[in-house]
Amino acid sequence: MSPTVSIVAPSLAATHAVASTIAACSRVGDIIVLAGEMGAGKTAFAQGFGRALGVVEPITSPTFTLVQTYATPRGLFHHADVYRLEQLHEVADLALGELAEFRGIVVVEWGDVVSAVLGEHLEVRLGLAAEPPDDDQPLLDHARRITITPSGRTWAERWQLLTAQLDALDLGTAAC
Repeated sequence: MSPTVSIVAPSLAATHAVASTIAACSRVGDIIVLAGEMGAGKTAFAQGFGRALGVVEPITSPTFTLVQTYATPRGLFHHADVYRLEQLHEVADLALGELAEFRGIVVVEWGDVVSAVLGEHLEVRLGLAAEPPDDDQPLLDHARRITITPSGRTWAERWQLLTAQLDALDLGTAAC
């Protein structure tokens, strides 16, 4: 069974801080799989991740383009969204593994649906930490539970470093 860390990020800024911490531990060849329901904060997480890598242009959801690529000082940041894909061969056609291996870091929204074909990756599952109150506050302003699970040797090698840096955020991590 893979180790898991669970964090409650009380704000959008805290979600971005978690994304930034993971980005700091990432390297060319990595695939980060984002999971969670609609509105869970996957795109917001990808925005924080990309900013930490040095993306200065707006980072938008690639729902209709499937993959957006941004140049960063550390290489390319590929932001993918497989929500609209219906078959695994469509994911293979995107060549996400090759994008990671040869050109950069890939973050895949809705990636948990296709993680079996992605190889080694880090899964980041986002969800609301509690039911939002009935108010006019945007959903992104609510606390998120972020659960992080490594898959494969490359993340296992960095797991202690990543968890130590997440602990340093002082958001109250819980290792399982």
